[in-house]
Amino acid sequence: MTEPLDVAKLQRRLAEFAAARNWQPYHTPKNLVAALSVEASELVEIFQWLTPEESARVMDDPDTAHRVTDEVADVLAYLLQLCEVLGIDPLAALDAKIDRNERRFPAP
Repeated sequence: MTEPLDVAKLQRRLAEFAAARNWQPYHTPKNLVAALSVEASELVEIFQWLTPEESARVMDDPDTAHRVTDEVADVLAYLLQLCEVLGIDPLAALDAKIDRNERRFPAP
């Protein structure tokens, strides 16, 4: 049986993957942010010329769904690596941001 995934476990796997290839010297905040931007742009590229209706059905095509899933994984991987390098707990950061947004934009 596979263990459930969690953010810390994924961050450890990413760190071990990078360490096994001696990539840590390249995983500076600047480089990770740049890589995150590139991967986010690759995700945008998939949707760039789609209508809103086409974009809502993007996962219906297996090839496109695979590309979207891979790019989402790449974006998340670089974001998690950036958080690890900077000592940010991504779940706590998101929770705090939602709290601030709830105060800034109260529901009617």
